[in-house]
Amino acid sequence: MKIYHYPSPAAEKKVSAIVDRGLNFNKKDIQSVTRILDDVRRNGDDAVIEYAQRFDSPAITVDSIKATEGEIKTASKRVNRRFTRAVNRAVSQIEDFHRRQVSQSWIDTHRAGTLLGQLVNPVDAAGVYVPGARGGQTPLISTVLMTAIPAKIAGVKRLVMVTPSTPAGGVDPHLLVAAKKVGIDEIYKVGSAWAIAALAYGTATIPRVNVIAGPGNIYVTLAKKMVAGTVGIDMIAGPSEVLVIADHTANPEYTAADLLSQAEHDVLSSAILVTTSNRMAKAVADAVDRQVAALSRKEIATESIRRFGAILVVDSIDTAIEVANRIAPEHLELQISEPFECLGRIRNAGAVFLGPYTPEPVGDYIAGPNHVLPTAGTARFASALSVEHFCKKTSIVYYSRQAFKKEAADVIHLAEIEGLDAHVKSIKVRLDN
Repeated sequence: MKIYHYPSPAAEKKVSAIVDRGLNFNKKDIQSVTRILDDVRRNGDDAVIEYAQRFDSPAITVDSIKATEGEIKTASKRVNRRFTRAVNRAVSQIEDFHRRQVSQSWIDTHRAGTLLGQLVNPVDAAGVYVPGARGGQTPLISTVLMTAIPAKIAGVKRLVMVTPSTPAGGVDPHLLVAAKKVGIDEIYKVGSAWAIAALAYGTATIPRVNVIAGPGNIYVTLAKKMVAGTVGIDMIAGPSEVLVIADHTANPEYTAADLLSQAEHDVLSSAILVTTSNRMAKAVADAVDRQVAALSRKEIATESIRRFGAILVVDSIDTAIEVANRIAPEHLELQISEPFECLGRIRNAGAVFLGPYTPEPVGDYIAGPNHVLPTAGTARFASALSVEHFCKKTSIVYYSRQAFKKEAADVIHLAEIEGLDAHVKSIKVRLDN
């Protein structure tokens, strides 16, 4: 990894390149996804099956697109006890965290003659997207848990999962077992933009949903962006990111491993170290070079580090925090002697990991907080996936006759200023009678 002293022209250029990479989509991808969405909206199952057969498995048909109870039962016999134990722990801890997010309906009557409040209700149906990789051979169990659990806790009645099939036309048994564990009602073996289109518009086989959540590749992300408004979505997610703030007490081997844990995701992923120690900067750079050579995805990680990786040497922890707030990373690790003393100054981050034994991967799988997080600087205004993404809030308003008369003149005055005569009439007709 290249080392920069911050602030400096070279460091500023690198940081700007990382910050400004944003969520950019090229014209060709936009056109491709638009065609796919229109095709599925017009042709339903026929279009979905055609894309699934072309890109995932020629074995997929309308009759086999939905996972059966038999497939799920068979899957439960193919996973080992160690997997079951790990999933049970993760589910328990993720559920415990997300139950604390539940909002309650409320009513207030403190103003005489009025009743004001808010109803909190779950959406009727939600779809969760579970990405596939390497021909459907990489089962992203954690995504199943992180998307489905908050939806179920919100009270969603119908929960659907879509995921690309394996080349043989099936679904990895670990995914099926995890989906059953968290209460997913329907599982469809489709992925990419056509899966998002099916969830948004509905087909004869896949009824539409109200909210779509879950990460994916550029086609999935674009499709979610385009159907937003037709359905609700969690967020427009970009490539993964980690920023580590480290002082002289940090372990360079730990820090290097944490940087690479995000760099291996994608060539567009970003891994940044901000440190107050020149010695730490050099030690981490050397450790990254050693560790990356042993990774199965070393080509991806190497390219990610080259393009969007950096080590910034700063004069103080205060400056390091300023840099972190500017970049607003998806994951922020505080590998410093007193991390809790700095926590209150962190304004922009998807999730914060404190101390040497809290690497980002514990958040990916088992800690409890959601791992679907804002990326590309959107942590400046966005939050992690939560129970609230699957809820809607309805306002309640009641006025008695006396309360209405007390405030009517003010309503009339404001409506007259806005030039809305029918609004004025709606009030005056009640006063006149």
